[in-house]
Amino acid sequence: MSAPERIPPRSVTTAELLAEGELTVRGRIREASNAVLLCDVTHEGRKASCVYKPVAGERPLWDFPDGNLAQREVAAYEVSEATGWGLVPTTILRDGPYGEGMCQLWIDPVSEGSELLALVDGEEPGEGWKAVGFAEVGEGRTALLVHADDERLRRLAVLDVVINNGDRKGGHLLPAPEGRLFGIDHGVTFNAENKLRTLLWGWAGEKLTPEAVEVLERLRGGLDGALGVRLGELITAAELNATRARVAGLLDSGRHPEPSGEWPAIPWPPV
Repeated sequence: MSAPERIPPRSVTTAELLAEGELTVRGRIREASNAVLLCDVTHEGRKASCVYKPVAGERPLWDFPDGNLAQREVAAYEVSEATGWGLVPTTILRDGPYGEGMCQLWIDPVSEGSELLALVDGEEPGEGWKAVGFAEVGEGRTALLVHADDERLRRLAVLDVVINNGDRKGGHLLPAPEGRLFGIDHGVTFNAENKLRTLLWGWAGEKLTPEAVEVLERLRGGLDGALGVRLGELITAAELNATRARVAGLLDSGRHPEPSGEWPAIPWPPV
C-alpha cells in the first residue's frame, strides 16, 4: 500500500493574518493626528508588523460626519485592489486591543535612486519631472515644487481622484522593494463633495493613459456590482453614488482633472 499523499499546509494570506492574528501593540506613532499604533500580528506561524488605528482614537471631523475614518481606509484599499494596481497595503477592519479599527500591513520604505518629490529653482520642472506649483521656502524666496514623471505616481493620481482623496502628501508615498509604490493614510476620502487635495497635479488636463481608461471602465462595472456592495458597507449611499459619478466623469472627459478652485488644491503641510 502506498503512503498517503501529504498535503502541504496552506499558507496564511496577508488579509487572514491581519484579520485573525493576535495583535501586540509595540508603540504609538506620535506624529499622527489620530491614534496610530504600531503592532506585531501573529497567526499560524506567520508574523508581520502592522498599523492599527482604533476608531475610538479618531478626532471628529465636521466634513466627515458619517461613518468613521477606519472604514474609509478599508474602502480605499478595496478600490485599489479592484484597479489591479495594488497601490494600497492590505487593509482590513477588525477588533483590537482598543476596539474596532483599521489594521494595515506595515511597509518599510526603501531608498530609491531618484526622489519622487523635489523643490527646484527656475520656472520649468526639467526632464523627468512634472510641475505642481510654486512654494515659499523662506526669506521671501520661492521654488518650484515638482514630482517625478513616474507611471506609479500617475496611477496613484487616478486612484486619488476616484476616492476623492483630501490629503495626498509626500509623506504618504512609500517606495517599496521590487519597484513597488504604496500610498497610505486614506481616512479623509470618499466625501460626496469635491475634496481632492494632492501633490500629484503634474498631469492635470492631460489625456488619461489607455491603461487608466481600461481600469476605469472595469471600476464602473464593479461599482454597479460586487465592489459597490462592499463599499456600501463602508461608506454612505451618497458617497458611493458620488464615487460612481467621479469614475463616469473621468471616462467622459478622458483627462486628468484640474484644480476646481473651490477647495485648496494642495494639502498643508505638503509633506
